[in-house]
Amino acid sequence: MCGILAVLGCSDDSQAKRVRVLELSRRLKHRGPDWSGIYQSGDAYLAHQRLAIIDPASGDQPLFNEDKSIVVTVNGEIYNHEELRKRLKNHKFRTGSDCDVIAHLYEEYGEDFVDMLDGIFSFVLLDTRDNSFMAARDAIGVTSLYIGWGLDGSVWISSELKGLHDECEHFEAFPPGHLYSSKSRGFKQWYNPPWYNEAVPSTPYDPLSLRLAFENAVIKRLLTDVPFGVLLSGGLDSSLVAAITSRHLAGTKAAKQWGAQLHSFCVGLQGSPDLKAAREVADYLGTVHHEFHFTVQDGIDAIEDVIYHVETYDVTTIRASTPMFLMSRKIKSLGVKMVLSGEGSDEIFGGYLYFHKAPNKQEFHHETCRKIKALHKYDCLRANKATSAWGLEARVPFLDKEFINTAMSIDPHWKMIKPEEGRIEKWVLRRAFEDDDRPYLPKHILYRQKEQFSDGVGYSWIDGLKDHASQHVTDKMMVNAAHIFPHNTPTSKEGYYYRMIFERLFPQNSARLTVPGGASVACSTEKAAEWDSNWSKNLDPSGRAALGVHLSSYDAKLPPKNPIDDMPLLMAVNPIHT
Repeated sequence: MCGILAVLGCSDDSQAKRVRVLELSRRLKHRGPDWSGIYQSGDAYLAHQRLAIIDPASGDQPLFNEDKSIVVTVNGEIYNHEELRKRLKNHKFRTGSDCDVIAHLYEEYGEDFVDMLDGIFSFVLLDTRDNSFMAARDAIGVTSLYIGWGLDGSVWISSELKGLHDECEHFEAFPPGHLYSSKSRGFKQWYNPPWYNEAVPSTPYDPLSLRLAFENAVIKRLLTDVPFGVLLSGGLDSSLVAAITSRHLAGTKAAKQWGAQLHSFCVGLQGSPDLKAAREVADYLGTVHHEFHFTVQDGIDAIEDVIYHVETYDVTTIRASTPMFLMSRKIKSLGVKMVLSGEGSDEIFGGYLYFHKAPNKQEFHHETCRKIKALHKYDCLRANKATSAWGLEARVPFLDKEFINTAMSIDPHWKMIKPEEGRIEKWVLRRAFEDDDRPYLPKHILYRQKEQFSDGVGYSWIDGLKDHASQHVTDKMMVNAAHIFPHNTPTSKEGYYYRMIFERLFPQNSARLTVPGGASVACSTEKAAEWDSNWSKNLDPSGRAALGVHLSSYDAKLPPKNPIDDMPLLMAVNPIHT
C-alpha cells in the first residue's frame, strides 16, 4: 500500500507550506518506502509515498494525463487496468502502472468513472483546468482514507490520521464507496449494489458459481511485479486463498519471475492452534512455509507502535493487529512486498459463532450486510495498517466486488447454520470447494471450525494482555473512567489501557470520534444478546464467548451427511444446471 496526502484550497502557497506538506507526507513513508513525490499547483499540493508493486521502474507518482492538466495521487491496485487501457484507445500512457488509467478515465468520462475501477483504491485527482478536485475510496474500504477541513477553508485528505490530525479543525474517516467533489462540496455514493439496501435475496445457491467467482477473485490478485505470498492461519478462509493461489500460480508472470512454489506465512505463540493448523495445510499444498513465533512480552512491547500505526483504541482490533504487525515485519525482511489474506469471509457468510443464534434468514442477512458495511472500521483497518506499517501490501479476495455480489445474492436460507442438517457456519463456502476428484483441501480442514485470530495465535495472548493492563490500570481509575473518557467510555482495564495510549498519540476530539462507538464488541454483542439472552453474560469480545457453539458442541467432527452431497456438484441446488 502507498501513502497519499493532499492539501487543496489552502491559503498558503509559500515554500514554507510546501516544506510542511513534505514533512507531513513523510509520516506516511512506512506505507511507501520505495519513492516519494509531490506536485504543487497554486493552492493545491498532492504528495505520494510509493510502495512499488506494478511497474516498479516507471510508475512513480503523482501521475498525469497527456498534457499534465490532470494530476492524481493513488493508493491502491486496479486489477482491470489492462482492460481499461483498451477502452482508452486515444490516450497515451506514460507508465505501465495500473493506476495510470485514472487520470485518463476522468478525462474521458468525468467524475462518473469510479465504478469502472475493479480493485482497491484511495485517490485524489486535481483538474488544473478549473482547479477542481475529487477524491474517492474503494467499495468496502480496504484502503484507509481520512478527510479533514482547515480553518482557512482547505480540504485535507490522507491515507492515515497522522498525515492531517495536527492541521485540521475537524477530520473524519472518508466513507467507503463514496467520492468527494469540490464542485458539489460534498460526498456522493458511487457504490450501491443490490445487496446494499439489505433487501433479502432469493437467488438459489449454486456451488459452482460461488467457487468460480472466488477463484476469479484470487487469480486477478496475482497481478504483481514483486515477490509475494499468502497469510496462512490454517483456518478455512486463508487455506482456501492459499489453495487457489497455489493451484493457479504456475501460469502467472509472477511465477516466471519469482518461482512457481508459493510462500506461506503464519504467526503465533509457541504451540498455538494456528501454527499447528497452518503447518498441516502448508504440507498438504506444498508451500514454502514460514512460521514466526512471538512471546506475550514481544506483543506487549509492541502495543504502543501498533496503536500509532493502526490508529484505534478498539480492543479486538488491537489484539489481532499486534501479531499481524509483528509478522509483517518478518515477512518484509524476507523481501516479500505483497500478501493475500482471508479477511471478509466471516462477514459475508455469517462465520462468527454468534450467527448460530440468528432466528431467521432475514435477521441473518441484515446482520451480514451490517457487518460488511462496518469492515472498514475493523478488519480492513487492521489488515491495511498492520501490514502497511512495514511497507507490505495485503490483498483481500473475499472483498472483490464481483465476488461479494455473487455471494450476497444467495438466498440466506442456505447460509443459515443448521448443525442437525450438517450445515455449520460458512457451509455454502465449504460445500462449494468440495471436490473429490481434485481436492482443494482435505475435508477435515475444509470443515474446521473458526478460531478468532487473536485466540488462534495462542490463548495466553489475550490473558497476557489483560494481566498487563491490570498492572497499569487501577480499580480507582475505572471508577472515574466516565469522567476521563466521556465518549466511548472504556468498560475494561484493557480498553482503558489502550485508550490512554491512543489519547496521548492522537489527543484531538476528531481522532477519538473515528473509532467505533461503545465497547469494542458492542454491536455484535447487542445483536447476539438480542438473538439469545444468555450471550449478554459474556463481556469479552474474543471467540471464547461463543456459548455452546464452539468445538465442545460439535465435538470437532465433520458434519453429518446431507442430502445435497448425493447430487453432482454441477447440478446441486440450482436447476439451471439440470
